[in-house]
Amino acid sequence: MTATILTAGSIITMDESVPRAEAVAFDGDTIIAVGSLAQCRAAAPDAPIVDSGAAVLMPGFIDPHSHPLFSGVSTQSPAVAIAPWVAPTWDAVVTIFTEVAAAAEAGKPLVFTGFDALLHRHQAPTAAELDEIFGDRVVVVADNSGHATYFTTALIRRNQWDVAVPSDPVGGRFGRTSSGALNGIAYEVPANTLVLGPVLTELGGSMLGSAAEYFALMARGGITSTSDMTYSAELTAGYEALAALPSNPLRVSMWQVSTAPGYLDQVSFAAGDKLLVKQGVKLWTDGSPWIGNVALSFPYLDSEATRLAGIDPARAGGADSMNYGRAQVDAILDQCAPLGWQMSFHSNGDVAVDFALDAYEDALTRHGLVGTDHRWRLEHVGAARPDQFERAAKLGVMVSMAPFQYYFWGDLLDGEMFDHQHGARWQAVGDAVAAGACVSLHNDGSVSPPTPLLNVQTAVTRQTVSGAVHAPEQCISVDEALKAHTINAAYTLHRDQVVGSLTPGKLADFVELSADPYQVDPSRLAELVTVLGTWLGGRRVDLDEFLVAAGAEDSDVHQHLLQHRHPGCC
Repeated sequence: MTATILTAGSIITMDESVPRAEAVAFDGDTIIAVGSLAQCRAAAPDAPIVDSGAAVLMPGFIDPHSHPLFSGVSTQSPAVAIAPWVAPTWDAVVTIFTEVAAAAEAGKPLVFTGFDALLHRHQAPTAAELDEIFGDRVVVVADNSGHATYFTTALIRRNQWDVAVPSDPVGGRFGRTSSGALNGIAYEVPANTLVLGPVLTELGGSMLGSAAEYFALMARGGITSTSDMTYSAELTAGYEALAALPSNPLRVSMWQVSTAPGYLDQVSFAAGDKLLVKQGVKLWTDGSPWIGNVALSFPYLDSEATRLAGIDPARAGGADSMNYGRAQVDAILDQCAPLGWQMSFHSNGDVAVDFALDAYEDALTRHGLVGTDHRWRLEHVGAARPDQFERAAKLGVMVSMAPFQYYFWGDLLDGEMFDHQHGARWQAVGDAVAAGACVSLHNDGSVSPPTPLLNVQTAVTRQTVSGAVHAPEQCISVDEALKAHTINAAYTLHRDQVVGSLTPGKLADFVELSADPYQVDPSRLAELVTVLGTWLGGRRVDLDEFLVAAGAEDSDVHQHLLQHRHPGCC
């Protein structure tokens, strides 16, 4: 191996023993020295000195909760994005619909992804409404939450579902008219897969190429390590293929879904555990706040927003939104705990968080794990209370939070979805940090764009997309927010021994920034600080090289990815 010394305007290490440095030296993929240029020269006397040209060099950002492979398959071409950050209004969505349909070959099916009734301010489209736009074309529109799909009458007829109306699959259901016919809406993964999978297959394209585009999108956000929180065995070949490509930009840690066959099994990846590793098992205690199936102790409001989203305040949001009973969860924990798996529970509502913490505490006690380095996790925790964060910290439970929920939906959460007391403090990062919990930040791709710097800005300022501020007491410092996307995120992934800070012995993963995030106006941090590039294992990532190589792969080998629909997460 040949050592290299890398310099920048300033090097932020996220290592408290050496917070700032002048240079970092690495040999192969491993850091060997961090400090002054003289110290790095002493460690690598013959190494060339390379000026990165960046204002700041930092450890690569870490997104500890994502779904990178399927996010690419479901959001990149040949699918067409209509998410609110692409098309902020329903009128803008319809414009995309009509332009894409006009340009497409006659009769060719179309897939759009990212509809959100709350943010688009439009009720879920039925077949009747979509037919007015698309006529007799087969079209599927996927909800941004991952919990629903919407489709035209042409698809119903092509599948002969107008002649032999399908029954609801286990774990999913179809919307129906008063006569029992399908109305063009499917709910939850089993029904969504029946609708969307065959159409995506027909569209063709390079499935591995689509996944690679999302990997590249994450790298452009400065991310070098992430996770797949809905890993299952059929994704292995895709991840192996991406990891083997030149300039692969990401390391991925896997949490296998507890509903998948073999979820208790160890998994070995040919790429090696520096790039791909299975860390744990994932469950969903409740659902999504955006469609009303999140377990809360307080009600939704009856407002124009909730009515458009089809949320019934009399029925939505209570304990009935729980996906498991305690006996079911206890049985899973009793199987996983002796094997050392790191558990992860999706828990958005405060009722769901109580449920998760109760189950965790009992299982940790039963298996003698109280006080050990288990690092079991809670995901999202949008409505969590201060006492719940304190309890998580006491139990050694990691708290991975979702500032994008507040950034995009915060103005609706406070006063339109929930009362001010509960809605304003959604994603109470300040309470979580004050409680002493290990707090990380994530984007949950593809539910929101992979934007760590925007997450940092949001956590520091509590500004929503409109610029409004709700519950400013929940702000945290820039240092705390950057830790949440670096060393704390690495700790949450149980990977802090290899990534998360610039420390000798760790992997040489860096992000180059245009400005110092500690020195800019926090309210404009995501605008004033841009990502110039990333390094993985001591090599600067060349995204053009990566994407060209991904496009040259045999996509037919990976067509099965079209049938994999991860459950909606946020």
